[in-house]
This record gives sequence, C-alpha cells and structure tokens, in this order.
Amino acid sequence: MSAGNAAPLGPDATIGILGGGQLGRMLALAAARLGLKCHVLSPDPQSPAFDVVHRVTNADYTDTQALDRFAADVDVVTYEFENIPAETATFLSARKPVLPDPRVLATTQDRLVEKTFVAGLGIATARFVAIDAPGMMRQAVDVIGRPAVLKTRRFGYDGKGQVMLRDGVDPDAAWRAIGGQPAILEAFVPFEREISVVAVRSAAGQIECFDVTENEHRDHILKVSRAPADVTPEVAAAAFDIARRVAGAFDYVGVLAVEMFVVREHGGHAVLVNEIAPRVHNSGHWTLDGATVSQFEQHIRAVAGWPLARPLRLARVEMTNLIGAEVADYAKWLAAPGVSVHLYGKAAVRDGRKMGHVTRVIPEPERGGSS
Repeated sequence: MSAGNAAPLGPDATIGILGGGQLGRMLALAAARLGLKCHVLSPDPQSPAFDVVHRVTNADYTDTQALDRFAADVDVVTYEFENIPAETATFLSARKPVLPDPRVLATTQDRLVEKTFVAGLGIATARFVAIDAPGMMRQAVDVIGRPAVLKTRRFGYDGKGQVMLRDGVDPDAAWRAIGGQPAILEAFVPFEREISVVAVRSAAGQIECFDVTENEHRDHILKVSRAPADVTPEVAAAAFDIARRVAGAFDYVGVLAVEMFVVREHGGHAVLVNEIAPRVHNSGHWTLDGATVSQFEQHIRAVAGWPLARPLRLARVEMTNLIGAEVADYAKWLAAPGVSVHLYGKAAVRDGRKMGHVTRVIPEPERGGSS
C-alpha cells in the first residue's frame, strides 16, 4: 500500500513495529507522548520493547498467521532494524502501509547492492569489488590492494562478518573466516574521523536533518557520539547534501542515518559514504536530551503522516553507550550533573551488548563581549 495515498493517522491510532529491541522501545515511548499506541511483533519473548507498549505479538517473522493478525490490529507498520526479512515487510505491505518502503530493505540488506546504489548517485564510497567464490579472493586483493576489509554482503553489524586483510593475511583464510559467504572487498579508508547524519523525510518530501555527529567506535561498536561534529562548514554541507540525496532517491519515509568517513584529499577534505541505516540510529540517541525533538519522535511523525519538526540542538551533547557489564555503573551516571540515563531493560548482560546509554548536555558559552 502506498504511503502517498494514506491519510494522516489520528492521535488514537496504532503503529505496528517489527522488532522489539531498544530502538523499538524508544520509538514506542515517543509514540506514547503523542497519544499513539504501538503493537510490537518480535520473536524474542524477552524483547525490551514489550514492556512499554499497548500490545505484543511474540512470533517469528515468517509466521504468516501471526503477521495477518498483527496487520489487522495496526494502522501502519514500521521496523526498528534493517535485518527484518524483506519478505516479511513485503507480505505486510499488501495489507497495511509499511514505512519505509520494503524495497529500501532489499537495497540496504546487501552491501554490494547498497554500495552500487550509492555509487550510482554519484556519491563517493571506498573502492569495492564483489566476491562470490573463494577463487576470486586473490584477484580482488590484486585490484583493491592492502590493507582492505572483507565483509559479508548480508547480516553484518557492529563488526560482525568482517575481516581486515593486512600484509601477511591469507586471502583464502579470510574468506573461510567469514563463513565462505558472498562478500565484498573494500579498500581500507584512512579516515580522519567518522561522522553520521540522521535525517527524516516525510511522504510529502520534506527533509529535516539533525546536526552532523562525530562517532567513536571501540571493538567495532559505537561507543561515543558527539554533536556537533568537529568538521568544517564545507564538510557539514557535503554530509547534509549526501543524506538528502539518499533519502530523496529512495523516496524515503521515516528516519535514516548515513554513516560517512571524512578523509584528507588534495589539501582539503572529502566525504565518503560507509553505510546506510534505514531506521533510527545509535548515533542519533543524543537527540533524546539534546534537541527540541528526538529522532524517535521524528520517525513516528513521518510514518503517521504528521508534520515534521525543525530540530534545534540545545547545546553540545555527548552520548556514551553502556556496553555489557558497564551497565552496572548506572548509579554513577545518575549522580553526575547534566547527564541523562537511559537503560533498556534487557534481561541478560553480555559482552558487546548495548544495555543502555547516557547523554551529557554541555552548555555552550554565550557569544558577546566580556564584562
């Protein structure tokens, strides 16, 4: 069903969310502030989003009977992460509007298709080649050179499904390390910093962007995000332009994030696209406390057909993920001035698992003459 033909939802409508993790939880909390109900479908019986919503369906994404019941109970469907099966989204789209469009999932779930899509817009990425069989590895390394990064085409996140090929690493061993799956080999990017732009687009084509955010990863997992990023106005303008072009090319509805590298080039800077996330994004969590509207509320507004807000950053903001056992220090953060604590209510603590985050709002000095 087309988003363009859908009337705006009333404030008592129900939004269906595929996926019950922390992103689904924060989407549901944002919807509740606007008087909207949420129904979450997830195969995990301990989904943290289940604790905060109107109704839940604990079922597999391939359970068509459960999907039929879910569709009958909601007015529109969205999703909290990009590894929802595209077939599930397509099945539901025959019954209710699904936003963003399931075709976006089909593009972003495959790194080769995604990189080809971005390159087709005339937007720079790292050099890449496709690898479909182990016999292609050595030729690919000859083309791309070293260092390079071997990535599975599908189902990779937080560093999973990736191997760095430095001098001395056997290409065939690297192929085996990722499970012998279809992959791409990307040239390693000697970036100066990693940035992202979280943008939202309405069905009418309105696009709003949050400030460019600078991201710091540890062990391939986002650890700290800072807004605004320490970049030149020219780099910020290029990043915003890329996010708007991607959203427009997808005819996107909702929030998406574009992850980018800033690199030195010809005495200046250039911006390369790393990945597209067709959903609310970890690097946008600072907006919960540091902006006049959060990324989660913007997404709900977009899929409900409501007007988007013009986001204004309130101060400098730093978001820190609480990963694994770090969540045990939550009391320390609760006592810190200017800090807001967000815990996700996950039952099990595991290494590498995002258990919560904290945001620190840092007032900026007022401009003007000194007294």
